[in-house]
Amino acid sequence: MRRLVSLLCVLVVAIMTMAQAKYVFMFIGDGMGPHQVLSTEMYLAELEGKIGRKPLLMTTFPYSGQAATFSASSGITDSAASGTCLATGKKTNNGVIGLAHDSTPVYSVATQLKEQGWGVGIMTTVTIDHATPSAHYAHTPSRENYYTIGTQLVESTFDFFGGAGFSRPVDKKNADAPNLYDLAKEKGYTLAAGYADAKKQVGSSKMILLPSYYQDNYTRHAGALPYAIDRNSTDLSLSQIVEVAIEQLSSYDRFFMMAEGGKIDYASHANDGATVLHEVIDFDQAIEVAYRFYEQHPDETLIVVTADHETGGMALGNSDYVLNLKVLANQQCSLDKLSDQLSDLHKSEGKNLQWEQVKHLISKNTGLYNQVEMTTEEDAQLQEAFARMKSHQDVVKTLYKDLNALASKALNILNKKSRLGWTSGGHTASAVPIFAIGVGAERFTGWHDNSEIAPLIYQATQSR
Repeated sequence: MRRLVSLLCVLVVAIMTMAQAKYVFMFIGDGMGPHQVLSTEMYLAELEGKIGRKPLLMTTFPYSGQAATFSASSGITDSAASGTCLATGKKTNNGVIGLAHDSTPVYSVATQLKEQGWGVGIMTTVTIDHATPSAHYAHTPSRENYYTIGTQLVESTFDFFGGAGFSRPVDKKNADAPNLYDLAKEKGYTLAAGYADAKKQVGSSKMILLPSYYQDNYTRHAGALPYAIDRNSTDLSLSQIVEVAIEQLSSYDRFFMMAEGGKIDYASHANDGATVLHEVIDFDQAIEVAYRFYEQHPDETLIVVTADHETGGMALGNSDYVLNLKVLANQQCSLDKLSDQLSDLHKSEGKNLQWEQVKHLISKNTGLYNQVEMTTEEDAQLQEAFARMKSHQDVVKTLYKDLNALASKALNILNKKSRLGWTSGGHTASAVPIFAIGVGAERFTGWHDNSEIAPLIYQATQSR
């Protein structure tokens, strides 16, 4: 019997050793620490009247672990250094893309697999030349070299890109330099404006999928896709991008794709709790698209979900032993959008702006006053912020946007009522989660450094 058991164990190990991932999905939740994930699950449970978790798809994957995120230059990484590390397995200094800390080029798993004949797709909810996506194809000492990064993108020969477009399609330092969209077309890329247009053009040799508002206007400065909480029916989503990418890359018998939920980070920088939750849910829905593919190819597919770093120092609990996350369901738009609405109202009304007008706008978008009880002290805080707004345009600076201070104060109050806490408006050194399923997924259990993730993915793709 012992010999039989031993033989079976050998056979199992042999089968696992022979397995090779032919389809690899790498999902990176930018800024997604453990509490961004857990708070989303506990929020979903509260909406159903339960205490506990309603699991996201990613947390049901059979293998999980954690990864440290420090860079070569700091205990707290930026997205350039962490993106480079996740793409290549090599540590580098903050701000650097695709170069080791000694400035020598380092090459991503995506690049290596492309050289082996794989199809490759890179997609994000922000610009396609942002830090995390660019780490998979670019090499530059500064993440701010957007035009240079864009030229390297179109020279990459990767098969698919999807997101909000190029940050700087025109080189401001050289008037004779070509528009990056024109250069992309010269290099054989089809430009698809929106989901419907992309679906019509699937099968073209190479594609860059952009939001539908581009159409024939390729000179604009791209920002990012709308937050999930602000999205309308015509806006492009990460789920749609992943769906198109799968169709586009399915002409290959092997493919690798990286999909970034980039605005989890944006919302965490702004300490906008409800918007973070919606972004995590949206990210999980994109993972579900890949999971459906996995179900059709379980013996050939690997899905790895992780993050580049945590943002905001998000904490669950700020006072008593109570969570009230469901109160965040009253928030109807992002802090960014509420900030814009209040600023626009101020501009239109000027000195005639009345507190009741502002109160109505805040109530409609946050539930404060009409759905969420306010204390006398909280009301005084908002009225004080309103007075400052009337006398001058008071702003709160975050990494990606200067926000109306009154809007920021209103959502700060809503966050406190939910019992969410924040320690920072920037990144932290918190470990980040890893979730995996499929061929080679067992490699990702336990504690890791983020430099181990790319080599483990690459190992899963090689015949053994």
